[in-house]
Amino acid sequence: MTNRHANNNISRRDFMALAGGAAGIATLAAVGVPTGWAANKSKVNVGTMNLQDSSTDVLVIGGGMAGLFAAVKAHDAGAKVTLVSKGRLGSSGQTPFAKGIFAYDASKEKVSLDEFVETVSRSALGTNNPAYTRQMAEHSLARVNELREWGFFDSPLYNNCFNKPIKERDISVLERIVITHLIKENGRIAGAAGFSLDEEKTHILQAKSVILCTGAGGFKPNGFPICDLTHDGTVMAYNIGAKVTGKEWNDGHPGQSTNAAACFDGWHGMFERKPGTTGVEVHHDLGVDLNYIAYMAGGPLAGGPPGMGSNKRLAGGPYTPTEFDRSSSGNGDGARPGPPPNHGGGPPKEGGGPPGMSGSPVGGSSAGMAIHKSEGLVPINDKCESTIPGLYAAGDALGSYMAGAIYTQVGSSLAGSAVQGAIAADAAAEYCKRIDIKGVSKKRIKEIQEEILAPLKREAGYSPAWVTQTLQGVMIPNFIIYIKKENLLKAALAYIEELRDHHMPMLRAADMHELRLAYETRNMIISAEMKLKASIMRKESRCSHYRLDYPDLDDKNWQAWINIFKGPDGSMKLEKQPFGSWPVV
Repeated sequence: MTNRHANNNISRRDFMALAGGAAGIATLAAVGVPTGWAANKSKVNVGTMNLQDSSTDVLVIGGGMAGLFAAVKAHDAGAKVTLVSKGRLGSSGQTPFAKGIFAYDASKEKVSLDEFVETVSRSALGTNNPAYTRQMAEHSLARVNELREWGFFDSPLYNNCFNKPIKERDISVLERIVITHLIKENGRIAGAAGFSLDEEKTHILQAKSVILCTGAGGFKPNGFPICDLTHDGTVMAYNIGAKVTGKEWNDGHPGQSTNAAACFDGWHGMFERKPGTTGVEVHHDLGVDLNYIAYMAGGPLAGGPPGMGSNKRLAGGPYTPTEFDRSSSGNGDGARPGPPPNHGGGPPKEGGGPPGMSGSPVGGSSAGMAIHKSEGLVPINDKCESTIPGLYAAGDALGSYMAGAIYTQVGSSLAGSAVQGAIAADAAAEYCKRIDIKGVSKKRIKEIQEEILAPLKREAGYSPAWVTQTLQGVMIPNFIIYIKKENLLKAALAYIEELRDHHMPMLRAADMHELRLAYETRNMIISAEMKLKASIMRKESRCSHYRLDYPDLDDKNWQAWINIFKGPDGSMKLEKQPFGSWPVV
């Protein structure tokens, strides 16, 4: 047996070399080597694809809690509104999972609004933005009362109550539309573009202003309901020049070792509970405590609700201010001997946070997501306005640092989304009064449509599913994303840069569903690069960011947020923004 291919005279060494990229695929086809393993067997006739071009004043992207209030309040402020969602209104993203909403009632609470904001700031170790902390509490009760009128608290399902104010106002809603591009013309936002999951159709949505309510995202981990969130809004905004923030922080929701991928079962009936309200109860929870214990002692961790007290205290690890140390045997030095009860204080009397997990908890179920409200577009003021004129964001799409880089108040995430949706709506509607739609040129529309459909036209390339699995293998390990060391972060970054430079441009799609996967995979790759670079840059440990090689707080150098933006050469740039300041624009 020779070392040459019998039919086309190609050596095994040449075969392996050629198989590494696009040139390899083309050459292999030319010499007769089958390319079925990489061929794109498209089921879509791109040449007959329809284009729908529409216009509005305020375009709201996202159908969760933030999107609901953004659409309703922008309409009530006099704007023509269109809401577009990748899923169904009130039925996708993290909103269906949220069962507790914070309501600050000054007539009932024992602490003043000023005291609440100050307490959150102490728990957050300075990482919160007090303007957004105060705003959330101040307006929360009004938003909760409106939700009550719409029937929000009457059912565990939110579609009907979300539809009530939308239908009453005859607001245009487009569901199951994947937005892939934000459009910027003459230095300001001009709309968005994407495609339908149910029809062979692309959409151009021209708008005077856009409110991103696209949520946060992760790396499609198992065990937590963020699998359809992939930082789409953040990456689209980054691509047109917006600054984003908060990528080094980590959500620490655990899953359970038994049937870890069974998200519905793992949360023990939470999806079937009606929502309820919560009052003031400031914590310092859901960071990387469990991850540190698992790293040092091995995992999964044995135990169960309420306190997981069987896990022995370990020296070192993430710092918790003594004031917020709720462990059973605090030693007064700010260290926590074990995980917090129920990973966040347990569910309040009505609704609230996740119940205690039975069995052995395991990490990684929310891998790729930061603390709610700590990542997303950088706001330039307390009106949810981004660094791109006309582009606003609300909820988990806005890096408002409402609660800081740790979970401080049960139910504040849902309340913050409602409040910020309404604030952004008022600001966007006011902005629209000063702006005329000049229209996106036909040439630019054609270019965008070509970009959207590129994976469908690719004759061969990489499957989004395969690239996603590779990404997960690099990013989700505990010693990469949670318990961090510079050498490992840099090693992971080398892999991610390879996916960015070589695999991302070669993602292929055979149908509209796989086209969605291609864009989600692309967004996860960019988000992973952001997460690694921000984690490398922050050379300290604070809240939900923990570095084994820099385990202490560094108030001298790191009382600052990290912003990320695209430089003139297209490369990713990072900068510091001091706590308590607005960015320079």
